[in-house]
Amino acid sequence: MAFTELKHPLIIDKLTRMRKIETSSKDFRQNLNEIAQLMVYEIFRDIKLVPIQIQTPMVETTGYTVDKPIVLVPILRAGIGMLDGIQTLIPTAKVAHIGLYRDEETLEIHQYFAKKTENIQDSYVIIVDPMLATGGSAIKAIDIVKSWGVKEIKFVCLVAVEYGIDRVLEKHADVEIYAASKDKELNEKGYIVPGLGDAGDRIFGTK
Repeated sequence: MAFTELKHPLIIDKLTRMRKIETSSKDFRQNLNEIAQLMVYEIFRDIKLVPIQIQTPMVETTGYTVDKPIVLVPILRAGIGMLDGIQTLIPTAKVAHIGLYRDEETLEIHQYFAKKTENIQDSYVIIVDPMLATGGSAIKAIDIVKSWGVKEIKFVCLVAVEYGIDRVLEKHADVEIYAASKDKELNEKGYIVPGLGDAGDRIFGTK
């Protein structure tokens, strides 16, 4: 459907902290979660609500609640780093998981794990992964989620490049993509520039 870059001043500030090579894993994770929380606030600005009758300490009145469940789908492993921030804002959100890896020789994306939630087809689904580079993992994850019968899907990442955005929208024009930053390009190894480096390694302190 569309690509949206969320240029909020607080997001830009926190993303700058994450880009620095000297940023520790602890600070990287903290800023990642805070950005994810800020992003989801904007992403669901127009979410549908339905009226419900509630009792306040004073009277019975009409309130409003989100019309469908929300399910988060992190692409393992780096996508896990975005969960806490989103669930802080949406504690009722359930979590499905998709595990993918890329064959180093063929560069094809392969699935090694997928676990959906109950009645996911009747939910709003947010697929999360810090990076949208070549788009291969995003496309595969969306394929899997659609095979579960899901109709309303958003893909949320931290940084993205035009190449990956275009590939995803070419295959899945009905999916909305949100990023904290649209970065310049991919280098010869397929890494986003200026980017963040390997998000998974920086989240978990691995190499």
